[in-house]
Amino acid sequence: MALPDFLIIGAPKAGSTALHAALAQHPGLYMSPVKEPKFFLSDGPPPARGGPGDAQTYREHVWRRADYEALFDAAPAGTLRGESTPLYLHDPAAHRRIHELIPQAKLIAVLRDPVERAHSNWTHLWSAGLEPIGDFVQACEEEPRRIEAGWASFWHYVSLGRYGEQLDHLYEVFPRGQVLIIRYLNLVDDPGATLDRICAFLGVEPGVISTVPRENVTAHPEATLRYRTLARTLRVAAAAGSFLPGNAGTALKDSLEHRLQRSAPSRQPLNWDEREQVLPKFKGDIRRLEEITGDDFSFWLRPRERSGGMVGSRPAGQRQARNGQPRVPA
Repeated sequence: MALPDFLIIGAPKAGSTALHAALAQHPGLYMSPVKEPKFFLSDGPPPARGGPGDAQTYREHVWRRADYEALFDAAPAGTLRGESTPLYLHDPAAHRRIHELIPQAKLIAVLRDPVERAHSNWTHLWSAGLEPIGDFVQACEEEPRRIEAGWASFWHYVSLGRYGEQLDHLYEVFPRGQVLIIRYLNLVDDPGATLDRICAFLGVEPGVISTVPRENVTAHPEATLRYRTLARTLRVAAAAGSFLPGNAGTALKDSLEHRLQRSAPSRQPLNWDEREQVLPKFKGDIRRLEEITGDDFSFWLRPRERSGGMVGSRPAGQRQARNGQPRVPA
Protein backbone atom coordinates (compact mmCIF):
# COMPACT_ATOMS: atom_id res chain seq x y z
CA MET A 1 0.00 0.00 0.00
CA ALA A 2 1.21 3.51 -0.84
CA LEU A 3 0.34 5.31 2.37
CA PRO A 4 2.21 8.12 4.13
CA ASP A 5 4.84 7.48 6.80
CA PHE A 6 4.37 10.90 8.36
CA LEU A 7 1.89 13.76 8.39
CA ILE A 8 2.11 17.48 9.07
CA ILE A 9 -1.13 17.78 11.02
CA GLY A 10 -1.36 21.45 12.00
CA ALA A 11 -1.96 24.09 12.77
CA PRO A 12 -3.57 26.09 9.92
CA LYS A 13 -1.79 29.37 9.16
CA ALA A 14 1.31 28.13 10.98
CA GLY A 15 3.73 27.55 8.11
CA SER A 16 2.59 24.15 6.82
CA THR A 17 2.90 25.24 3.20
CA ALA A 18 6.47 26.41 3.78
CA LEU A 19 7.38 23.28 5.68
CA HIS A 20 5.85 21.02 3.03
CA ALA A 21 7.87 22.77 0.31
CA ALA A 22 11.08 22.63 2.36
CA LEU A 23 10.79 18.93 3.17
CA ALA A 24 10.06 18.15 -0.49
CA GLN A 25 13.67 19.21 -1.22
CA HIS A 26 15.11 16.40 0.91
CA PRO A 27 16.10 13.38 -1.22
CA GLY A 28 15.01 11.01 1.55
CA LEU A 29 11.47 12.37 1.66
CA TYR A 30 8.58 12.39 -0.78
CA MET A 31 5.81 14.91 -0.22
CA SER A 32 2.42 14.42 -1.83
CA PRO A 33 1.90 16.54 -4.99
CA VAL A 34 -1.45 17.63 -3.53
CA LYS A 35 -0.24 19.50 -0.48
CA GLU A 36 -3.48 19.29 1.50
CA PRO A 37 -5.52 16.23 0.50
CA LYS A 38 -7.69 16.23 3.69
CA PHE A 39 -8.24 12.48 3.37
CA PHE A 40 -8.66 11.79 7.10
CA LEU A 41 -11.20 14.58 7.67
CA SER A 42 -14.17 12.44 6.64
CA ASP A 43 -15.48 8.93 6.25
CA GLY A 44 -16.56 8.98 2.64
CA PRO A 45 -17.49 12.14 0.74
CA PRO A 46 -17.30 15.45 2.64
CA PRO A 47 -20.42 17.56 3.27
CA ALA A 48 -21.97 19.36 0.32
CA ARG A 49 -22.75 22.61 2.12
CA GLY A 50 -21.31 24.96 4.72
CA GLY A 51 -20.09 28.53 4.93
CA PRO A 52 -19.13 30.78 1.99
CA GLY A 53 -16.93 28.83 -0.41
CA ASP A 54 -17.05 25.61 1.62
CA ALA A 55 -18.96 23.57 -0.94
CA GLN A 56 -16.37 24.28 -3.61
CA THR A 57 -13.53 23.50 -1.22
CA TYR A 58 -15.13 20.18 -0.32
CA ARG A 59 -14.92 19.23 -3.99
CA GLU A 60 -11.13 19.38 -3.67
CA HIS A 61 -10.97 16.75 -0.92
CA VAL A 62 -9.15 13.56 -1.85
CA TRP A 63 -11.55 11.29 0.01
CA ARG A 64 -11.41 8.05 -1.97
CA ARG A 65 -8.70 5.75 -0.67
CA ALA A 66 -7.51 4.72 -4.12
CA ASP A 67 -7.02 8.37 -5.07
CA TYR A 68 -5.23 9.05 -1.80
CA GLU A 69 -2.84 6.15 -2.23
CA ALA A 70 -2.18 7.26 -5.80
CA LEU A 71 -0.67 10.49 -4.41
CA PHE A 72 2.27 8.44 -3.14
CA ASP A 73 2.72 6.01 -6.05
CA ALA A 74 5.58 8.04 -7.51
CA ALA A 75 7.65 7.98 -4.31
CA PRO A 76 11.14 6.60 -5.07
CA ALA A 77 12.02 3.36 -3.33
CA GLY A 78 13.43 3.90 0.12
CA THR A 79 11.98 7.38 0.65
CA LEU A 80 9.57 8.30 3.41
CA ARG A 81 6.19 9.52 2.20
CA GLY A 82 4.44 12.51 3.74
CA GLU A 83 1.52 14.89 3.34
CA SER A 84 0.36 18.09 5.04
CA THR A 85 -3.22 18.71 6.12
CA PRO A 86 -3.11 21.23 8.98
CA LEU A 87 -6.76 20.65 9.92
CA TYR A 88 -5.99 17.14 11.22
CA LEU A 89 -4.76 18.45 14.59
CA HIS A 90 -8.09 20.11 15.29
CA ASP A 91 -10.21 17.04 14.47
CA PRO A 92 -10.43 14.23 17.07
CA ALA A 93 -12.11 11.95 14.52
CA ALA A 94 -9.15 12.49 12.18
CA HIS A 95 -6.80 11.37 14.98
CA ARG A 96 -8.69 8.08 15.21
CA ARG A 97 -8.88 7.58 11.44
CA ILE A 98 -5.14 8.13 11.08
CA HIS A 99 -4.40 5.63 13.84
CA GLU A 100 -6.72 3.02 12.37
CA LEU A 101 -5.05 3.12 8.96
CA ILE A 102 -1.44 4.06 9.74
CA PRO A 103 -0.86 3.54 13.48
CA GLN A 104 2.93 3.89 13.16
CA ALA A 105 2.74 7.27 11.41
CA LYS A 106 4.84 10.10 12.77
CA LEU A 107 3.01 13.38 13.27
CA ILE A 108 4.37 16.93 13.14
CA ALA A 109 2.44 19.82 14.68
CA VAL A 110 3.56 23.43 14.27
CA LEU A 111 2.05 25.71 16.91
CA ARG A 112 1.67 29.44 16.39
CA ASP A 113 0.52 32.07 18.89
CA PRO A 114 -3.23 31.31 18.77
CA VAL A 115 -4.33 34.96 18.54
CA GLU A 116 -1.93 35.67 15.69
CA ARG A 117 -3.00 32.44 14.03
CA ALA A 118 -6.66 33.40 14.29
CA HIS A 119 -5.97 36.87 12.90
CA SER A 120 -4.03 35.44 9.96
CA ASN A 121 -6.87 32.97 9.34
CA TRP A 122 -9.47 35.76 9.36
CA THR A 123 -7.33 37.94 7.08
CA HIS A 124 -6.92 35.05 4.64
CA LEU A 125 -10.70 34.69 4.27
CA TRP A 126 -11.30 38.45 4.21
CA SER A 127 -8.67 38.84 1.49
CA ALA A 128 -10.36 36.03 -0.47
CA GLY A 129 -13.68 37.88 -0.30
CA LEU A 130 -15.34 35.06 1.65
CA GLU A 131 -15.41 36.56 5.17
CA PRO A 132 -18.47 38.84 5.40
CA ILE A 133 -17.40 40.50 8.70
CA GLY A 134 -14.74 43.19 8.40
CA ASP A 135 -13.89 43.24 12.12
CA PHE A 136 -11.62 40.50 13.47
CA VAL A 137 -12.96 40.54 17.02
CA GLN A 138 -16.58 40.46 15.86
CA ALA A 139 -15.79 37.58 13.48
CA CYS A 140 -14.40 35.59 16.41
CA GLU A 141 -17.63 36.21 18.34
CA GLU A 142 -19.60 34.69 15.47
CA GLU A 143 -17.84 31.35 15.77
CA PRO A 144 -20.46 29.48 17.88
CA ARG A 145 -23.22 30.43 15.42
CA ARG A 146 -21.07 29.40 12.46
CA ILE A 147 -20.28 26.05 14.04
CA GLU A 148 -23.97 25.46 14.68
CA ALA A 149 -24.72 26.35 11.05
CA GLY A 150 -22.19 23.78 9.83
CA TRP A 151 -19.47 26.07 8.50
CA ALA A 152 -16.23 24.20 7.80
CA SER A 153 -13.50 24.11 10.43
CA PHE A 154 -11.30 26.69 8.67
CA TRP A 155 -13.87 29.27 9.86
CA HIS A 156 -13.31 28.26 13.50
CA TYR A 157 -10.80 30.98 14.29
CA VAL A 158 -10.74 30.31 18.03
CA SER A 159 -11.16 26.55 18.31
CA LEU A 160 -8.40 25.91 15.74
CA GLY A 161 -5.97 27.52 18.19
CA ARG A 162 -6.93 25.49 21.26
CA TYR A 163 -3.83 23.34 21.05
CA GLY A 164 -4.06 22.12 24.63
CA GLU A 165 -7.35 20.28 24.14
CA GLN A 166 -6.24 19.08 20.71
CA LEU A 167 -2.98 17.56 21.98
CA ASP A 168 -4.74 16.16 25.03
CA HIS A 169 -6.88 14.02 22.72
CA LEU A 170 -4.05 13.26 20.28
CA TYR A 171 -1.93 11.81 23.09
CA GLU A 172 -4.79 9.50 24.01
CA VAL A 173 -4.57 8.02 20.51
CA PHE A 174 -0.85 8.21 19.65
CA PRO A 175 2.23 7.69 21.82
CA ARG A 176 4.05 10.94 22.52
CA GLY A 177 7.15 9.56 20.84
CA GLN A 178 5.32 9.65 17.50
CA VAL A 179 4.44 13.33 17.82
CA LEU A 180 6.82 16.25 17.28
CA ILE A 181 5.82 19.74 18.44
CA ILE A 182 7.46 22.67 16.64
CA ARG A 183 7.04 26.35 17.44
CA TYR A 184 6.17 28.48 14.44
CA LEU A 185 8.66 31.20 15.26
CA ASN A 186 11.47 28.65 15.52
CA LEU A 187 10.67 27.77 11.92
CA VAL A 188 10.84 31.49 11.15
CA ASP A 189 13.87 32.48 13.20
CA ASP A 190 16.04 29.37 12.91
CA PRO A 191 14.84 27.26 9.98
CA GLY A 192 18.07 25.26 9.64
CA ALA A 193 18.05 23.94 13.20
CA THR A 194 14.29 23.38 13.10
CA LEU A 195 14.48 21.39 9.85
CA ASP A 196 17.34 19.34 11.29
CA ARG A 197 15.18 18.54 14.30
CA ILE A 198 12.37 17.39 12.03
CA CYS A 199 14.72 15.28 9.92
CA ALA A 200 16.14 13.62 13.04
CA PHE A 201 12.59 12.88 14.20
CA LEU A 202 11.74 11.31 10.84
CA GLY A 203 15.00 9.36 10.69
CA VAL A 204 16.53 10.98 7.59
CA GLU A 205 19.86 12.73 7.25
CA PRO A 206 19.97 16.21 8.84
CA GLY A 207 21.96 19.08 7.35
CA VAL A 208 20.56 18.52 3.86
CA ILE A 209 17.91 21.27 3.85
CA SER A 210 18.26 24.56 5.70
CA THR A 211 15.77 27.07 4.31
CA VAL A 212 12.04 27.50 3.88
CA PRO A 213 10.38 29.57 1.14
CA ARG A 214 9.64 33.20 1.89
CA GLU A 215 6.05 34.21 2.21
CA ASN A 216 3.79 36.02 -0.16
CA VAL A 217 2.35 38.52 2.31
CA THR A 218 -1.44 38.29 2.45
CA ALA A 219 -3.18 41.32 1.02
CA HIS A 220 -5.73 43.15 3.15
CA PRO A 221 -8.25 45.01 0.96
CA GLU A 222 -10.02 47.93 2.60
CA ALA A 223 -13.77 47.65 3.12
CA THR A 224 -14.66 49.99 0.29
CA LEU A 225 -17.88 49.87 -1.71
CA ARG A 226 -15.90 48.25 -4.54
CA TYR A 227 -14.55 45.56 -2.19
CA ARG A 228 -17.96 44.76 -0.70
CA THR A 229 -19.58 44.57 -4.13
CA LEU A 230 -16.87 42.26 -5.48
CA ALA A 231 -16.87 40.18 -2.30
CA ARG A 232 -20.63 39.61 -2.45
CA THR A 233 -20.28 38.63 -6.10
CA LEU A 234 -17.45 36.26 -5.22
CA ARG A 235 -19.47 34.56 -2.46
CA VAL A 236 -22.33 34.03 -4.88
CA ALA A 237 -19.89 32.74 -7.50
CA ALA A 238 -18.31 30.38 -4.95
CA ALA A 239 -21.71 28.92 -4.12
CA ALA A 240 -22.66 28.57 -7.78
CA GLY A 241 -19.21 27.24 -8.67
CA SER A 242 -19.82 24.01 -6.82
CA PHE A 243 -22.35 23.12 -9.51
CA LEU A 244 -20.15 24.07 -12.47
CA PRO A 245 -18.24 21.37 -14.36
CA GLY A 246 -14.53 20.77 -13.91
CA ASN A 247 -12.49 23.72 -12.70
CA ALA A 248 -14.84 26.40 -14.03
CA GLY A 249 -16.00 27.40 -10.57
CA THR A 250 -12.46 27.67 -9.23
CA ALA A 251 -11.36 29.75 -12.23
CA LEU A 252 -14.25 32.16 -11.74
CA LYS A 253 -13.54 32.53 -8.02
CA ASP A 254 -9.80 32.99 -8.60
CA SER A 255 -10.46 35.73 -11.16
CA LEU A 256 -12.68 37.66 -8.75
CA GLU A 257 -10.23 37.13 -5.90
CA HIS A 258 -7.40 38.53 -8.01
CA ARG A 259 -9.46 41.65 -8.69
CA LEU A 260 -10.17 42.02 -4.98
CA GLN A 261 -6.52 41.87 -4.00
CA ARG A 262 -5.12 43.99 -6.82
CA SER A 263 -3.25 46.99 -5.36
CA ALA A 264 -4.43 46.12 -1.83
CA PRO A 265 -2.03 46.81 1.07
CA SER A 266 -0.36 44.00 2.99
CA ARG A 267 -1.97 42.42 6.05
CA GLN A 268 -2.09 44.90 8.90
CA PRO A 269 -0.49 43.85 12.20
CA LEU A 270 -2.79 42.91 15.03
CA ASN A 271 -3.03 45.77 17.54
CA TRP A 272 -2.98 45.26 21.31
CA ASP A 273 -6.61 46.32 21.78
CA GLU A 274 -7.77 43.57 19.41
CA ARG A 275 -5.39 41.09 20.98
CA GLU A 276 -6.58 41.91 24.49
CA GLN A 277 -10.20 41.28 23.51
CA VAL A 278 -9.51 37.87 21.97
CA LEU A 279 -6.75 36.58 24.25
CA PRO A 280 -9.08 35.52 27.12
CA LYS A 281 -10.57 32.90 24.80
CA PHE A 282 -7.19 31.13 24.85
CA LYS A 283 -5.71 31.73 28.31
CA GLY A 284 -7.07 28.59 29.93
CA ASP A 285 -6.06 26.43 26.98
CA ILE A 286 -2.52 27.89 26.95
CA ARG A 287 -2.15 26.81 30.60
CA ARG A 288 -3.49 23.39 29.63
CA LEU A 289 -0.94 23.20 26.80
CA GLU A 290 1.86 23.99 29.25
CA GLU A 291 0.70 21.21 31.58
CA ILE A 292 0.47 18.69 28.74
CA THR A 293 3.82 19.52 27.12
CA GLY A 294 5.83 20.70 30.12
CA ASP A 295 6.91 23.72 28.04
CA ASP A 296 6.51 27.42 28.69
CA PHE A 297 4.07 29.23 26.39
CA SER A 298 3.53 32.28 28.61
CA PHE A 299 5.14 34.41 25.90
CA TRP A 300 1.83 34.18 24.06
CA LEU A 301 0.11 36.01 26.92
CA ARG A 302 2.27 39.12 26.63
CA PRO A 303 1.36 42.35 24.75
CA ARG A 304 3.73 42.10 21.83
CA GLU A 305 3.36 41.83 18.06
CA ARG A 306 5.38 38.67 17.61
CA SER A 307 4.57 35.79 19.92
CA GLY A 308 5.13 32.09 20.19
CA GLY A 309 8.78 31.33 19.53
CA MET A 310 12.13 31.32 21.25
CA VAL A 311 13.45 34.76 22.17
CA GLY A 312 16.89 35.60 20.86
CA SER A 313 17.05 33.14 18.01
CA ARG A 314 17.99 35.94 15.63
CA PRO A 315 20.15 39.03 16.02
CA ALA A 316 18.00 41.86 17.39
CA GLY A 317 18.03 43.79 14.13
CA GLN A 318 16.62 40.82 12.23
CA ARG A 319 13.81 39.68 14.52
CA GLN A 320 11.00 41.72 13.03
CA ALA A 321 9.85 41.48 9.45
CA ARG A 322 7.68 44.00 7.65
CA ASN A 323 4.62 45.11 9.65
CA GLY A 324 5.74 42.87 12.52
CA GLN A 325 4.70 39.73 10.62
CA PRO A 326 6.86 36.59 10.36
CA ARG A 327 8.02 36.07 6.81
CA VAL A 328 6.95 32.46 6.40
CA PRO A 329 3.92 31.38 4.37
CA ALA A 330 1.05 29.73 6.14
